[in-house]
Amino acid sequence: MNNRFLERRFNLRAQGTTVRREVTAGCTTFLAMAYITVVNPAILSEAGMDFGAVFVATCLAAAFGSLLMGWFANYPIALAPGMGQNAFFTYSVVLSSGHPWQTALGAVFISGVIFVILSVLPVREQLINSIPRSLKYGISAGIGLFLAFIALRKAGVTIDDPATLVSFGDLASFAPAATLLGFVLIVALTSRGHNGAVIIAMLFVSVLGWVTGQTEFHGLASAPPSLAPVFGQLDILGALDLALLSVVLTLLLVDVFDTAGALVGVATRGNLTDAQGRIPRLRSALLADSGATLLGAAVGTSSSTSYIESAAGVESGGRTGLTAVVVAGLFLLCLVLAPLAQSVPAYAAAAALLFVAVAMARSLTDVDWRDLTESAPAALTAIAMPLSYSVADGLGVGFIAYAAIKLLTGRWRECPAAVYLVAVVFIAKFTLL
Repeated sequence: MNNRFLERRFNLRAQGTTVRREVTAGCTTFLAMAYITVVNPAILSEAGMDFGAVFVATCLAAAFGSLLMGWFANYPIALAPGMGQNAFFTYSVVLSSGHPWQTALGAVFISGVIFVILSVLPVREQLINSIPRSLKYGISAGIGLFLAFIALRKAGVTIDDPATLVSFGDLASFAPAATLLGFVLIVALTSRGHNGAVIIAMLFVSVLGWVTGQTEFHGLASAPPSLAPVFGQLDILGALDLALLSVVLTLLLVDVFDTAGALVGVATRGNLTDAQGRIPRLRSALLADSGATLLGAAVGTSSSTSYIESAAGVESGGRTGLTAVVVAGLFLLCLVLAPLAQSVPAYAAAAALLFVAVAMARSLTDVDWRDLTESAPAALTAIAMPLSYSVADGLGVGFIAYAAIKLLTGRWRECPAAVYLVAVVFIAKFTLL
């Protein structure tokens, strides 16, 4: 594949970039998001799924989604199974609600079909614009706080307490201390401009565990694990049960918000918007995101989404889809590194999870706190998700609160019809299901 072909395909010169710059940007984006190859299998394995098979599924879904986004939509945005979606899949749908992981994969597939339909039609763009901004911020922050709680629990930083429900564990023990050390390293390295901060810190903490004998090292590389334990295991018929309606709806809303945030954020940073601030080729980008979710469910992983970490590559000079294509290639190379991924301990993954949680929680700063009818539902959504241990229930409480507050304050016209519809669905879920 020569430079002339790449120039024609990705229109490099018009975007003020070069092949070398795009490759560098792709490597930067990959380093910023490669933690997902470890964290996603670690989370989904708690749902009873095979770690090695989910590792392969994660790499394939990330490679396919990034390739779609780069080749067809020509955006420097990479995709992979989303943080938040995987937590909802494991802790809410499977562990809390008791649905088999095969049925949860079926729900992911159904939501993917809806994503595709809404992406072809103008409905998805209208839905993105109709959901109140404050609720979007509250949902993002709530998922972040939920992830933080999960990370602290996995590392033993917080433990069960019969009197107060939760309390600190033994912070002097290895796992909690290593998690907090890893988190501090990630923040420090990120603040100093290291785009691979998450991977560097995770490897440092992992090596510390291997050297001290706290964790077993399984090796560096080998043939990829079998995908068979999760490939094609989705139960679509089981997911059509009415009890899973709120699950599919939550998957839909979270993916819409994640995609919208990543596309708008990265396109704005890279000056890829038009004169009116709109994103060109938006439909192609949405179809790439939707297609990645469909394939991810088929191969055995939770919903895929556009990654805000793509901004790291844009800041390194990436301006075209060639950046995302490079990311796709690097995820395929990851397939032979399964032993290394299995050697990364839970406390190292928890450090990365805690950092992602903090980044997501920052969205609360964008809420209009001067307007109580906007800030109260957003804050309630963020609080309810970790305390109910359910993304779905927290989401429902937020939508119901927003609709009710706008009605009772006489400002019902400010609440979009879509919010009323979602609120009614969740009221039915809480009272009837």
